[in-house]
Amino acid sequence: MISYNEAIGIINRISLRFSDERISILKSLNRVTSENILSPSKNPSANNSAFDGFAVLAKETKGLNKKKTKKFKILKIIAAGDNPKLNNYKNYSTVEVMTGGLIPRQYDSIIPVEKAKYFPSKQKPTHIIVDEKVKKYSHHRFAGEDYNLRDVVINKGEVIEPKHIMAFTALGIKEIKVKKKPKIIFFGTGNEIVDYKKKIIPSWKVRNSNNYYFKAFAETFSLEIIDGGTIRDNEPKKLKNSLKKFLESDINLFVTSGAISAGKYDFIPKLIKDYGFKKCFKGVAIKPGRPIMLSKLRDKLFFGLPGNPISCAAGFRFFIYPLMRKILGMSKENTRKAKLSNSYSKRKNFTHFSRCLVKINKKGQHVIEVLDGQQSNRIHSFVKSNSWGIFSERKKFFNKGNQIKFVPLS
Repeated sequence: MISYNEAIGIINRISLRFSDERISILKSLNRVTSENILSPSKNPSANNSAFDGFAVLAKETKGLNKKKTKKFKILKIIAAGDNPKLNNYKNYSTVEVMTGGLIPRQYDSIIPVEKAKYFPSKQKPTHIIVDEKVKKYSHHRFAGEDYNLRDVVINKGEVIEPKHIMAFTALGIKEIKVKKKPKIIFFGTGNEIVDYKKKIIPSWKVRNSNNYYFKAFAETFSLEIIDGGTIRDNEPKKLKNSLKKFLESDINLFVTSGAISAGKYDFIPKLIKDYGFKKCFKGVAIKPGRPIMLSKLRDKLFFGLPGNPISCAAGFRFFIYPLMRKILGMSKENTRKAKLSNSYSKRKNFTHFSRCLVKINKKGQHVIEVLDGQQSNRIHSFVKSNSWGIFSERKKFFNKGNQIKFVPLS
């Protein structure tokens, strides 16, 4: 049995070739970029007004004050989306510009509408009266101040979120290059597994949750999940046939939950070995999920996760997820830290992944609470949690106030 850090070291040394594809930005949510995506245009595309107001030339207001005023003739009104071209420009003139409206090239400043003094009346103005010097570029939004040509919109190896879709559409980006989705086939194992739709089940059966959790989690990330269903304890031939199809397919990862320990019906490790897979590791000093295994055959990977729901979830979060980040060219996930609000003890030399609740206290600090019910078959604490606390293998006792690393559940 190896440590968690040793297991992650092995995962980090795994190399898989992964190709790219160009897709519409409208289908790019949760995909991983395979190159820096650069802006093809400026945003804003031209200088525009940050306020409803009147555009003037700042130098024409020099020397103006309460005693020395000047009338500026109103030439037109420009709303957002209007052509700003002026055919009747003259000195000491102005145009009324709405927020977001383009400022004609003849002007360089905006007087907010709240400060405007109308002549002869506010109801039917022909001019505004200016009685102070206006600073050049007042209330201006400059062309390209948000994005200039070839500014980076999103870096290579990042996951595309809704905010990026906003930027892509605003800048006129139609297609982008992303990593192809890793394909994973997932099988539950065991005679005890029944369909979750059954209203009443015998006490010796359990409803299938691992297949559905795995697929739901993966849909928030750049993965394609194939639900292989369930392999019964007396069906090793079904697993063998599935493995044969797997090796002939474009699927990258074969994952099972259950049947990997040392029990009478834990047939997977021997079958995988007989099929030619080379063991990367089997058994990691973690809780939950100790009997986890990873094997490799050419460019295909096999992951065996424990059958208990939380052990399966931890295996996916702390082993498969880091592996997927690596092969997609993403950076290593950053952990965060929070103050422990209750004491916690564990087995020394084991890394614990505990279901925790992270909150922000009145001082603005992150505080982490280890929830009751940490057994690997108990789902209630998982539902209440919002994070995984990572308790280092080096310590046995953790006191209130200790700084603890954590990552979000998903």
